[in-house]
Amino acid sequence: MAAQDRGSSTSANAWTPRAPRGHPLWGHAREFDRDQLHYLRTLAREYGDLVPLRLFPFRVVFLNHPDLIEQVVEAKQLAFIKGSVVHRLGELLGHGLITSNGELWRRQRRLIQPAFHQERIAQYGAMMAGHAEHIVDAWEDGQEREIQHDMLRLTLGVVCKALFHMDLDGNARDIEEAFATALAAVRGRASTPLNAVTAVTPLPSRVRLWRAKQRLEELVDRIVRERRQGGDRGDLVSLLLASRYEDGKSLSSRQVRDEVMTILLAGHETTTIAMTWTWYLLTQHPEVEARLHAEIDAVLGDRLPAVSDLPHLSYTRSVISEALRIYPPIWALAREASQDVEIGGYPLRKGDVALFSQWVIHRDQRFFEHPDAFEPERWEHGLERRLPRFAYFPFGTGSRQCLGKAFATMEMPLLLATIARRFRLTLVPGQSVTPRAGVTLRPSAGVRMVPRRRR
Repeated sequence: MAAQDRGSSTSANAWTPRAPRGHPLWGHAREFDRDQLHYLRTLAREYGDLVPLRLFPFRVVFLNHPDLIEQVVEAKQLAFIKGSVVHRLGELLGHGLITSNGELWRRQRRLIQPAFHQERIAQYGAMMAGHAEHIVDAWEDGQEREIQHDMLRLTLGVVCKALFHMDLDGNARDIEEAFATALAAVRGRASTPLNAVTAVTPLPSRVRLWRAKQRLEELVDRIVRERRQGGDRGDLVSLLLASRYEDGKSLSSRQVRDEVMTILLAGHETTTIAMTWTWYLLTQHPEVEARLHAEIDAVLGDRLPAVSDLPHLSYTRSVISEALRIYPPIWALAREASQDVEIGGYPLRKGDVALFSQWVIHRDQRFFEHPDAFEPERWEHGLERRLPRFAYFPFGTGSRQCLGKAFATMEMPLLLATIARRFRLTLVPGQSVTPRAGVTLRPSAGVRMVPRRRR
């Protein structure tokens, strides 16, 4: 079905997009903030593929069709930059790869990309499985655990070892708490316009953000100093220190720190959330869990998984793909128009925001049968190749697709297979596990589970 069938068009004069009535001053901001996930699905269902909104102080166009998303992230990508929430992340991450735009972003991506080449990533596989085995060695049969916290320690340990040649050891709790505090502060300000007053006012959330950022920067600065003094260890920090721009200049110490902070955050936050939601979905679907265990037992027996096993762990990979569809860690993306531009026949002025949501389009029945059902088998016969290009994008899309996609798509099935080989998890009764749309799509109050040994 073409985009115009749901209320949009490629002709500027052929249609008028529909939109819900908004408040004279706040527009649609109150309804949006009350329940963003529900509100966006309602907009897509009732108003079509292109919905003009006012989310004070921004004019926003909500897009809900692959053709329209393609125009923003590819065909007309030079007319857009990253939006306001990313600017707020810049307070934590500086001018790293996530938060930069334009030529600065292109230069940085060229420098960092070699660290994520497929051949180099494949070398991390044994370490990933071994680290997961180490984490679950501490699990006791029947002992209640906060699984999101366990997944955070696991994924943070993996990214630190793989990309920074660093064992967390005594730093683990400090890094975890600092990132959690900083992200909570950013999430709390996600709907607040950033201006000169709020940027310097010592509000409690800002004080927590400053302190957490200082702790993280001190740690990262120490890593960078050790690499400068100790020489090349073949990790990402060594690569950044040795890199040169086209004019021969090296990265400043501040730029190296910003990139390390960015990779630390991006390398563990989304994977933590994806793994947490995967375990939750498995507890709700015992038939899927049973098939997953059968495949893992048949392929692995009593040994840890290796990268060479991934082609044979097809159902395991399908479970991950389906979890990313149902609960995408990055639930929406926004691009701000840097110039006047037209999308789907609708004019956007400079400063307007194009918003599109993985949460919504991943659950669109035009592209996925039984869209709200957890059915990993849907991915077994090449569904991703048959989908419109911009109908499934858990790692972002277009030229700014997550640089760590290959890393994550290797890491998650290896971690899942390693843990599921030894344990099955059950959900502690009485919990209300609901998604919360912040910077990422976290469970609102964590997820408590009980591991049970399988062998």
